[in-house]
Amino acid sequence: MQANRIAERTDASAGPTQLDPLRAQLREMWGSVAAGWAEHADYADARGAAVTQRLLALTYPQPGERVLELACGPGSVGIAAAPRVIPDGEVVLSDLVPEMTAIASARAQALGLSNVRARVLDLEQINEPDSSYDVVLCREGLMLVPDPGRAAREMRRVLANRGRLALAVWGPRERNPWLGIMFDAVSAQLGRPVPPPGIPGPFSLQDADQLLALLSDAGLADVDVEELEVPLHAPSFDEWWQRASALAGPLARTLASLPPQAAEALHDQARAATKPFEVPSGLQFPGVALIAHGHHRRRRVAAPPLQQPGTLRAPAG
Repeated sequence: MQANRIAERTDASAGPTQLDPLRAQLREMWGSVAAGWAEHADYADARGAAVTQRLLALTYPQPGERVLELACGPGSVGIAAAPRVIPDGEVVLSDLVPEMTAIASARAQALGLSNVRARVLDLEQINEPDSSYDVVLCREGLMLVPDPGRAAREMRRVLANRGRLALAVWGPRERNPWLGIMFDAVSAQLGRPVPPPGIPGPFSLQDADQLLALLSDAGLADVDVEELEVPLHAPSFDEWWQRASALAGPLARTLASLPPQAAEALHDQARAATKPFEVPSGLQFPGVALIAHGHHRRRRVAAPPLQQPGTLRAPAG
């Protein structure tokens, strides 16, 4: 499909960043679990609806503007933004993983969104010109890149003057037990931390002050970080476990590779850890996201001082 042809061109021209072994590993890993994201795309939309609406409220995309969603996965945020920029605006759904952009593109086409296109773009090295977008959005992506500082600078670079940025990452691990429990259970079963040291994980930007400094240091203006409560309800333990493991990136492959006895032990440990969150209708987890936003204020270049009438300047050299 067209998204895949675009992906090939972008990969070829994006430079050496994508050839780095760690980044290649991450791209391959997320590509291997893309089928789970396709299967649960509607659930991902619903699960992240409050975050999506907050990101759009903070950036207020307008008719005629260009919007870029980075690390789009199934394209939830960009698809929600698309109706806001018609008739002449455009939304680009982008991800480092070609399988994800294919999913996002297919979903946009199924909805008849003619102002949406998909591209394979590296969050740390965005293959787009300076000042090319009015709005940049990223939901739960910045925390998963090896160099979030570089990614933040790239986001600022592609923003037009007065362009707006809003992104979301997960807040502290202990305040997101719906995911923390799964990581804890897998870590205990394997006898090593998950994700391993050096691999970015969902809580790598859980500190609000760190996130604020990251975006401010990237050159964004009027940066602010706020918390958004995002509780999660699941009808049953099994429903939560199936969906959480399918969408958990590296954990999905780890869980699939476990021998039956180890998988059963892990399952039982996770079930015991969810007991405090049981309610008559299933499981009710607390959750919190960090929402960061700012804009790009380009500095004006000062004009050289005017030469006063009747004055002389020494010849150069």
